[in-house]
Amino acid sequence: MHRPARFHSPSGNGAPTQGQPPGHGATSGGDVSSVLDARTRAFYLHALDTIDRTGIRYCVAGAYALAYYAGIVRHTKDLDLFLRRQDVPKALEALEAIGCRPEWTHPHWLAKAYAPDGDAFLDFIFRSANGQCDVDDDWLDHAVPGEVIGRPAMLCPAEEIIWSKSFVMARERFDGADIAHIIAARGRELNWERLVRRFKGHEPVLLGHLYFFVYVFPTERSNVPDWVFDDLTGKVRSAPEPAQPVARGTMLSWDQYLVDVNERGYADARVKPHGRLTPEEVERWTRAEK
Repeated sequence: MHRPARFHSPSGNGAPTQGQPPGHGATSGGDVSSVLDARTRAFYLHALDTIDRTGIRYCVAGAYALAYYAGIVRHTKDLDLFLRRQDVPKALEALEAIGCRPEWTHPHWLAKAYAPDGDAFLDFIFRSANGQCDVDDDWLDHAVPGEVIGRPAMLCPAEEIIWSKSFVMARERFDGADIAHIIAARGRELNWERLVRRFKGHEPVLLGHLYFFVYVFPTERSNVPDWVFDDLTGKVRSAPEPAQPVARGTMLSWDQYLVDVNERGYADARVKPHGRLTPEEVERWTRAEK
């Protein structure tokens, strides 16, 4: 049976590329940061050098990591740095010293640093917007060396990228395709035990993405070990039913399940004691401009 070209590494950067035609808005070659103007590029490089001098550990995800792991180049003007919550103030202070304007945009998961001139900014992400996926030492310990805007930088581990992207299922954004492409390109290299541990209490989310992957890439089914399906399925089947009605949909989409919380008597899974957020944090995020 004829099979399409498999994932392979192009010369130069070690990142796999697809033998299949790329999807809309993505290509299998090129420079992720090619759309940056000279001023924004200079700001990013100066900011990264400044943060490096502080000794703060961070890693980069987004389009840079997707290009590295899956060979899909999605041109971007954004630069997202993932770091521990306790390191964010020091990073903001260092950038403020070179003229940047710091802002705790969403204090439960995101801060920004704006360039002294222009509209460019850096995102400092220390957890996911739903209150899960905290950036911790394990996340940073498994970061890999890569390249960002033509300079060396650490990239987020593939396992943590899958973990954080798995909860993105909003009406206007669904990251399942990125997850499927990463597993297709790197599934045999993933630390599946560590990935499964990341989803403790949220096993159905990972299991759903894995079945989605098998549907999208049926000839790459063996990229996911059989024990992973068995383990996740067993945990899903044996999970106890919550003592009260709870809507976990808010963990996946901030707005599409509000009707269940606001009008149908379900508890919001993001809010303590079910989740990690306070009602005030959820309210602020709900009202925020997305």
